[in-house]
Amino acid sequence: MKMIDLEPGDPRLGTDVLPVLLELRPHLTEELFHEIHAEGHPQGLRFTAAFTDDGRCAGVAGWRIVVNTATRRMLYVDDLVTTEDTRSEGVGRQLLAYLEDRARSAGCQWIELDSGTQRTRAHRFYLRERMDITAFHFGKELD
Repeated sequence: MKMIDLEPGDPRLGTDVLPVLLELRPHLTEELFHEIHAEGHPQGLRFTAAFTDDGRCAGVAGWRIVVNTATRRMLYVDDLVTTEDTRSEGVGRQLLAYLEDRARSAGCQWIELDSGTQRTRAHRFYLRERMDITAFHFGKELD
């Protein structure tokens, strides 16, 4: 498995990353994805893709380094998804390990993510990876 950090303008964002990301974020269109990436990149949004030995994208992580009063410096995972046909094959574990290494090398004290309450398979994975449930996340859609 090869982990590749993709820069803005890399054509693989549309051809490889977006199709995998759609498994987690079905509301995205190609145009919306590129708009979000263009606005988010200056704020620290990055995408890492996990490619198999035959060059197929099997997983994607969207992430950023954030500094706040609760956790100090942390790597926040916006998206962590593997293709349905590669789940339970270690792709997610390798992506998460890669992100943990990135966090350590960036001086982070914490790695954090949110996961929808309905994603019980993902929760089992995070717990197996020694992540803890540390908070409730509240949200409110604005008119």
